[in-house]
Amino acid sequence: MLSTTPKECPARLLAQARQHPRVTTVVINPINEISLASARMANEQGLIEPILVGDIETMRRQAEAMGWSLEQIRLVQAADETEAARLGVALVSQGEAHSIMKGHVHTDILLRAVLNKAAGLRTNSRLSHVFYMTVPGIDKALCITDAVINVQPSVLDKLHIARNAIEFMHALGNLEPKVALLSGTEEVSKSMPSSQDAAELVKLAAMGAMPGAVVEGPLAFDNAVSLEAATIKGIKGKVPGQVDILLVPNLESGNFLFKQMVYFMGATAAGLVLGARVPIILTSRADPPEARLASCALASLYCAHRAVQVS
Repeated sequence: MLSTTPKECPARLLAQARQHPRVTTVVINPINEISLASARMANEQGLIEPILVGDIETMRRQAEAMGWSLEQIRLVQAADETEAARLGVALVSQGEAHSIMKGHVHTDILLRAVLNKAAGLRTNSRLSHVFYMTVPGIDKALCITDAVINVQPSVLDKLHIARNAIEFMHALGNLEPKVALLSGTEEVSKSMPSSQDAAELVKLAAMGAMPGAVVEGPLAFDNAVSLEAATIKGIKGKVPGQVDILLVPNLESGNFLFKQMVYFMGATAAGLVLGARVPIILTSRADPPEARLASCALASLYCAHRAVQVS
């Protein structure tokens, strides 16, 4: 039942990212082989210029074991993951780096450092995560949000999550992404709060709260991804069968969905945390190298987009 299809970092995504300069990226506490290998791969592929923040002796020893010379790489000493997160975030605050990559560090420690008011990386937006899902042999990507950070988001939280994802798609060149507000039904029901949230978000979109996107819902999953299913049920709209962003009701549903695509369809799940001043490349210990590389490519494109917006 599990897919044995090899994972792929989309070639078009790499080619698109390589059109932009390398992004100076702080890698937080890369003291194990997996995190060092990820930084090395992204560096050798021309996507990032890494700054490794962690125990220097440990990083050198691990890098030597994998045949990577760190002579040309900037190293910053940190005693533990908490200090590595603090120092790495400080480098971004000082303008010495423009993205963050998670190494061997707990996610809550990293995000706590990012959200520290003294760091200056907070914005008016709530932090949220976007998965960029690609399936081998299929050109169209599908975004899932939020399956990592916001456990049980409110309507206001979902508004921030949607805006972050819409800007993310704009950065990738999709200037009018189609957003499906998922629920267990296409009807608004008091017994299903996610359907009520979707109805509220559609109203907010009609008032201009989510510009640069087509937002529809509530939609059950089948109606969002299949035009045929939507047609049979008499559901009309621009989103069914053409969806770009699936805004899930809560973290659990998003977690189940993206892992089903990974393990049953062989999908590559690249992703970023958005909503801070810089993108955060957030990977899991179970992620394959292809997902890590694709995540760095996404960060490159997002940084290039934000640079244009600021200028």
